Amino acid sequence: MEFETHEDAYLFYKDYAKSVGFGTAKLSSRRSRASKEFIDAKFSCIRYGSKQQSDDAINPRASPKIGCKASMHVKRRPDGKWYVYSFIKEHNHELLPEQAHFFRSHRNTEPVKSTDARLRRKKNSPLTDCKHLSAYNDLDFIDGYMRNQHDKGRRLVLHDGDAQILLEFLMRMQEENPNFFFAVDFSEDHLLRNVFWVDAKGIQDYKSFSDVVSFDTTYFLSKYKIPLVLFIGVNHHVQPVLLGCGLLADDTVYTYVWLMQSWLVAMGGQKPKVMLTDQNNAIKAAIAAVLPETSHCYCLWHVLDRLPMNLDYWSMWQDTFMKKFFKCIYRSWSEEEFDRRWLKLIDKFNLRDVQWMRSLYEDRKFWAPTFMRGVSFAGLSTRYRSESVNSLFDRYLQVETSLKEFLEGYGLMLEDMYEEEAKADFDAWHEAPELKSPSPFEKQVLLVYTHEIFRKFQLEVLGAAACHLTKESEEGTTYSVKDFDDDQKYLVDWNEFKSDIYCSCRSFEYKGYLCRHAIVVLQMSGVFTIPINYVLQRWTNAARNRHQISGNLELVQSNIRRFNDLCRRAIILGEEGSLSQESYDIAMFAMKEAFKQCAIKCNTIEHPARCDDAAIQVGTVQEGNQYGSTLKQVEFEPNILAGNAPVQAETRKEKQSSLNNTSKKSKHMAQSETVGEGSQEGFQHVAVSGQFHNTMPGIFQNAISTEFHNFAATNMHQNNPPG
Repeated sequence: MEFETHEDAYLFYKDYAKSVGFGTAKLSSRRSRASKEFIDAKFSCIRYGSKQQSDDAINPRASPKIGCKASMHVKRRPDGKWYVYSFIKEHNHELLPEQAHFFRSHRNTEPVKSTDARLRRKKNSPLTDCKHLSAYNDLDFIDGYMRNQHDKGRRLVLHDGDAQILLEFLMRMQEENPNFFFAVDFSEDHLLRNVFWVDAKGIQDYKSFSDVVSFDTTYFLSKYKIPLVLFIGVNHHVQPVLLGCGLLADDTVYTYVWLMQSWLVAMGGQKPKVMLTDQNNAIKAAIAAVLPETSHCYCLWHVLDRLPMNLDYWSMWQDTFMKKFFKCIYRSWSEEEFDRRWLKLIDKFNLRDVQWMRSLYEDRKFWAPTFMRGVSFAGLSTRYRSESVNSLFDRYLQVETSLKEFLEGYGLMLEDMYEEEAKADFDAWHEAPELKSPSPFEKQVLLVYTHEIFRKFQLEVLGAAACHLTKESEEGTTYSVKDFDDDQKYLVDWNEFKSDIYCSCRSFEYKGYLCRHAIVVLQMSGVFTIPINYVLQRWTNAARNRHQISGNLELVQSNIRRFNDLCRRAIILGEEGSLSQESYDIAMFAMKEAFKQCAIKCNTIEHPARCDDAAIQVGTVQEGNQYGSTLKQVEFEPNILAGNAPVQAETRKEKQSSLNNTSKKSKHMAQSETVGEGSQEGFQHVAVSGQFHNTMPGIFQNAISTEFHNFAATNMHQNNPPG
């Protein structure tokens, strides 16, 4: 590759850098002593080299340099042509092709023709084209948002030594498993502001249980000793799964946007269907900006917990008020009925002038059960916190728990959760629950639902005997069901043509399975098979299967029966195959061949024309590890592996290691490399070690980024030039 001038070479390198996603700089150039013409030039990534600055600088400037070696060295031949003398492709940081135009070397330098200052600001604002901020199109708001002077003073409140403990924790966790993800945010004054992390198992769990996520700020807003927030999901055994942890400096829109963006990066950009949070305007704005397609709802127990704090004379009329309040939110069949009962409620208790009640009504579509038709909470939105899976974390965190104590117990907390899940999986593979009635509904889901969900659904099937059905009208499809267990009447709407059923108790929306009232309506309508759309895959033994369940329940039961049998046999194969290197190689070869043949068979069934290409699509890659030569999976299902199976001889540490090895991506990022002083001194090692690195250019130090993208680094063993 040749160039006419070294400027042409630099333009080529700039174009290459922009397409890949990094900024460039002219590192050095050299002239001939005789002719005074340029004969040598070197161009590099803007993160090339190390920061050169005095430790006692009064106003230290942030530096993007973190020791990246990516560069291109060109030299001039005697004939005047320039050639690539050396080229280093590898970077030690994330590449951002989608945000490349924000790097200074790639910015449009054409002058703005308009004399309108606001237009110039809008054109140059990094937020102008930000899809995540489409909810904030008011320029004045964005300008003020970016220039918020309070940003400079915000910092994460840590005690002496906590920063060093936190850094060592993050480094240790990533050393144990490269798929551990963490992100760090720094203020304009280079002070540690926010931290986020999630373990590899949490990333893997999210792939199967991304339908609903609870963002729990209880510990943060309740002024616990550590400002901790949690992303919590629930697995198919109704057990909590930890999908991320954050330590926050404050309760602002910026902080929550940064946190949501970081969490979204960790989860590969996959957005949840439902996000449950506290009633908080900053969180509300952040989710609208970052997750506009996600249904944002408030946890019921968050709303109910705030009633005593926001209503005067609460103790005097608590029982009477709650009876009317519950009737309004739980017994209102339509939105009009809810509005009518709400007005009667606030008039009866003289609450029209209470601002919190007004805001609660304005946000009614975020929390009131009447408005939740078509939304699934998977049991995460309960009436009381003690009933939710979130409360299970209370055993590991008290008001006075220090950061050191929490981080020391973090591994134990994860191990406890993994062990409980492994036990539940083991039980599901080896035994079936007991039938307690001749109901066809119970038999249909015997092997489909996990044990915990089956027992809950079984209670609904048995409870149907205590329900009496009457039709509301001859022409309509709405039924009235009297439940003698709680002495209440419920309305059930059944559309046989669409196989759509809806009960005013809203069990399916809040719990994820049909209630006794719906069951009795199906029975009286001559329908003895549960509509497949009311059997959520997330509650089945096939929850982690990448293939969506479809068809009738008999087919699903057959699939799950085969799945459970294969899981049992896989455990036995794992035990025998691990006894020696020879048996291990035999087992791995057999698994590879079996997987290839199964994939070809599935492709033949689903896509007959593609069957010839199936062998290529399911190829494997040889990879070495502590056991010798092994095979890197391409399409293996995580739950087919024996990592989740409880083995008596396996220690907790070994179990955690085996479980953590299921994730595929290594990701870590930080908002800046320099820090301030005080209790955050531990993070001064960041700039030296280069373990942290930016995923955003410097222009984002005080703004919100657009979409994040992760790209795996390409290992180059030869310095080949691009092109």
